Amino acid sequence: MRHAVAPAENVENNYFAVTDVLKICSHCERLSKKDLGVRIPRPLGNGPSRFIPEKEILQVSKVDARTQSIFEDAFAALGRLDNISLVMGFHPQYLGSFLRTQHYLLQMDGPLSLHYRHYIGIMAAARHQCSYLVNLHVNDFLQVGGDPKWLNGLDGAPQKLQHLGELNKILAHRPWLLTKEHIERLLKAEEHSWSLAELIHAVVLLTHYHSLASFTFGCGITPEIHCNGGHTFRPPSLSQYCVCDIANGNGHAYHHDDPLSNQMCGEVEVLMERMKQLQECRDEEEEASQEEMATRFEREKTESMLVVTAEDEECVPSRDISRHFEDPSYGYKDFSRRGEHVPTFRVQDYSWEDHGFSLVNRLYPDVGQMLDEKFQMAYNLTYNTMATHKDVDTSMLRRAIWNYIHCMFGIRYDDYDYGEINQLLDRSFKIYIKTMVCSPEKTTKRMYESFWRQFQHSEKVHVNLLLMEARMQAELLYALRAITRYMT
Repeated sequence: MRHAVAPAENVENNYFAVTDVLKICSHCERLSKKDLGVRIPRPLGNGPSRFIPEKEILQVSKVDARTQSIFEDAFAALGRLDNISLVMGFHPQYLGSFLRTQHYLLQMDGPLSLHYRHYIGIMAAARHQCSYLVNLHVNDFLQVGGDPKWLNGLDGAPQKLQHLGELNKILAHRPWLLTKEHIERLLKAEEHSWSLAELIHAVVLLTHYHSLASFTFGCGITPEIHCNGGHTFRPPSLSQYCVCDIANGNGHAYHHDDPLSNQMCGEVEVLMERMKQLQECRDEEEEASQEEMATRFEREKTESMLVVTAEDEECVPSRDISRHFEDPSYGYKDFSRRGEHVPTFRVQDYSWEDHGFSLVNRLYPDVGQMLDEKFQMAYNLTYNTMATHKDVDTSMLRRAIWNYIHCMFGIRYDDYDYGEINQLLDRSFKIYIKTMVCSPEKTTKRMYESFWRQFQHSEKVHVNLLLMEARMQAELLYALRAITRYMT
C-alpha cells in the first residue's frame, strides 16, 4: 500500500512533526521527569544542515511549486523526506533527476536483489565514515528482509559481498589503480562469482554512494530527529534558549561575525573580471600546442597532489562504521605522502559519452540514460547569476571546477587549457574541493565558509552538486574502462 501524499503546504510540517511534538518548555520538562519518568529526546542540530541556516532551506519549499511537487512524490514513494532532498531542493530540476535515478537503482527491477543493493550502499558510505547514509540504509536493509547478522560486520556477509570489498576500497580512494584483473577475480570466483550485469549494478551503487557521502559532508547534512545521531538527551548548553529555539535556527550563538568578510568584498567582481580576461585571451591568442597543453595538465595534476585536505587530526572511524569495510587505514591521502605517480587517463581514449554510457545501458537498461541526464543536469545547470550579479555566463567557471576534480583523479581533456584553473579557483576553494571529493569526512564548516564568501548558499550547494557528479563520473570511468578491458 502506498503512503498518502502529504499536501504541499504540509511538506515543511511533515519534516518537523516530531520536532514540534518534542519541544521542551519548563512545564513539560517537569511533567516528563516527575510524572511520567520518560526521557524526552531533543534535536541535536538546527535544521537539515550544519552549514546553511534552516530558514533559508525551508523558504525554498514555500515559494517553489515544483520543489513542493518533487517533495510530495519523494514522500509518497519512501514515506519520508530526508535532509539530503531538502538541501538539494535549492535546485529542483536536478533534485528530480537525482531522485528518479536513486529510486531506480534501489527499488526498480535490476540484476541485484533489494537487500544486496542496500548492503552495498552501507559498504560504500562506510568507506567515508558517513554514518548518516549508513544508518539510513541499515534501516532500509532490514525493511526489505535483510539478514541482521550481516550488519555485525562485513565478515558476516556472504562471500560474494566480501569479495566486493577490494573494489569498494580502490574505487573510493584510488580508482586509477583498478585493473581488469580486479574485475576478473570478481567474475570468476566460482560459486561466489558476479555476473557482468550484477557487477555494473554494484559499481553504479558504489560510485553513487561514495559521491553522495561527499555531498552529505560537503553540505553539513545532519541526521533527522528520529535517526541515530539526530537527537540527544543532554540539556541544552545555552540556558537562555529553549532547545526548540536552537533547533529552529534562532540561537544567536550559532552565528558569528567573520572579520575576514570585509576583506573579501570584491571577491565576485575579481572572479568575473578574470573570466572576462580569460575569454579575451582565448579570442586573441593562438591556441597552445598539444605539448604545451599536456605540460599544463601535468603541472596542475602535480599541484593538486600538494593541496592539503585536512586542517586537524586524523579521523578514526568508529567500530559501528568500520565493521562494514576492510583496511580502514587505506585512503586517498596516503599516495601523495609517498609521492606515487598517478597515471594520466586521456578522455579521448575512453569517455563517458562514447564508451561508458553504452556499456552501462547495455548491461543495466535505462540506467545509462538516467546517469547521463544527471551528469548533464549538474554540469549545465545555471541561472546566469553570480551572487548579486545577473546575466553572467558561468560556463567557464563550471568547466574549471569539473575538470579540476577529474585532474585530481588523473583524467585529462586534450582540448582544455589547465592554466585556467589557477586563474579561477583560489587556494581555499581548492582545499574545500579536494577535501570534499577525496576525504569528505574531514570537511569542516570553516572550509565551507572560507570559499566564495559573497556567494549565496544555493550557489554553494550547486558547487557541491558539480563536485558530487564529477567525482561519480571519474570513478565510473575507471571502473567501466577496467570492465571493457576485461571484456576485450
